[in-house]
Amino acid sequence: MAEFDITEHPHRRYNALTGEWLLVSPHRSKRPWQGQQETTEPEQRPAYDSTCYLCPGNTRAGGAVNPPYTGTFVFDNDFAALTADAPVGTVNVGGLLRAEAESGVGRVICFSPRHNLTLPEMDEAAIRGVVDVWVEQFRELGARPDINYVQIFENKGQVMGCSNPHPHGQIWAQRTVPGEPAKETVQQAAYFQEHGRSLLTDYLTLELQEQQRVVLENAHWVALVPYWAVWPFETLVLPRRHVTDITQLSDEEKDAFASILQQLTIRYDNLFQISFPYSAGLHQRPTDGQEHPEWHLHMHFYPPLLRSATVRKFMVGYEMLGDPQRDITPEAAAQRLRELPAVHYKQTV
Repeated sequence: MAEFDITEHPHRRYNALTGEWLLVSPHRSKRPWQGQQETTEPEQRPAYDSTCYLCPGNTRAGGAVNPPYTGTFVFDNDFAALTADAPVGTVNVGGLLRAEAESGVGRVICFSPRHNLTLPEMDEAAIRGVVDVWVEQFRELGARPDINYVQIFENKGQVMGCSNPHPHGQIWAQRTVPGEPAKETVQQAAYFQEHGRSLLTDYLTLELQEQQRVVLENAHWVALVPYWAVWPFETLVLPRRHVTDITQLSDEEKDAFASILQQLTIRYDNLFQISFPYSAGLHQRPTDGQEHPEWHLHMHFYPPLLRSATVRKFMVGYEMLGDPQRDITPEAAAQRLRELPAVHYKQTV
């Protein structure tokens, strides 16, 4: 029998944040690909689009008119998945057919008035403005007695279901804690109770010692491909200091956060020289009135592309029926991202 080699042989990896496992099959990255290829989006967009419902001064689908904003702009989603005035009620038939009313707030954050920008093409000061809005929105919504979790996220690109290319993100704030942060709460609480330290503090220490999966770092933040990454070029962005939510960051940490977000997303775009699609979002403590010292603020990036600008990773078959699975190892993905230029490819032409 050959000696086990984690870079060559199939194995399972444990996700310490969720308590789940995934299958890694490095040998499969050598197989030929004849599956679906995505079409790439056109790169040229005007700075202002009169038909865009997010551009300054335009009328949105719900009839409201956007102000002539020059920085960020936040508004209540005209078609929110959650509403604050949802009636209270439950359904329970035999303990198996269960439902309960859910209430909440949906908001849209326009990152810039310019229709033709994305985060990696914005300057650090503009991205810092987005970070400041995240802070303000978390503080405001998290203080409401009817809100127990604030989910801040961005879907970028048509392949991720984004219906409008204008640079924007969303907030879904709701009465209950959603499934993914709920799992992370359980895992982090158990670790904190046993060790007296945050799980991600100790995890980050290990990653900085090994340096195999670190993509970028600055004085206050680290961007890495997590050991348990599912998506091919998935990354985790972590503050070096243990803070439970974004409102606890210092001005220097906010500046450094904006910087590392710019640098990471530039590398994403440079990987296949396209506007790289992803879903990304902040995970932070629930706003249920508890302290949650176990929570360590972090941000997930989940990009779907696998081999090129047109080859996408699908979660099908075994992934739907068994466990998540990946071919390219997290270490190999981190190396590819780490070695990419720090200057956006559009600026080098």
